[in-house]
Amino acid sequence: MSSHLPKVIIHTDGGCQGNPGIGGWGAVLESKGKRKEISGGEPATTNNRMELRAAIEALNVLTQPCDVVLHTDSEYLRNGITKWLAAWKRNGWRTAAKQPVKNVDLWRALDTAAARHSIHWQWVKGHAGVDGNEHCDQLAGAAMKRIRQMFTPEQLADALQRFKQPTDAAERLL
Repeated sequence: MSSHLPKVIIHTDGGCQGNPGIGGWGAVLESKGKRKEISGGEPATTNNRMELRAAIEALNVLTQPCDVVLHTDSEYLRNGITKWLAAWKRNGWRTAAKQPVKNVDLWRALDTAAARHSIHWQWVKGHAGVDGNEHCDQLAGAAMKRIRQMFTPEQLADALQRFKQPTDAAERLL
């Protein structure tokens, strides 16, 4: 970490009711005694996409380069950004098995959002009483509730059907 940059602690979480299903994400940012909470969701998505979205949105809130400790309960997110991302980029966004990287749109967005910060990616056990993680889980749950209230059951079913269609899935992968 760089001593001259502002210090920020971020907690993130994402979730889904069904996987895929209605998704929500939440993030809490803390710096210099100030706290900011953000959240959002989508009518049809996956848990992994919401975990990624939480980190992207939290990092995009920061208006200048910062020293960040980002807490996540997603090993997919932490391993992806710390272990797999460089190889994916070298391989043209393909995995070691030569398959397209899933959620490439969000991985690219996260790569861009993270590039200007010094980030320590800290894994925490989910649903284990870690205050920041538990609060983000509540924010994600509230976002899913808002989504459920914004759409009719028919609209949600239609969104999920469109999300599952192979053409839509292929577009998300490439």
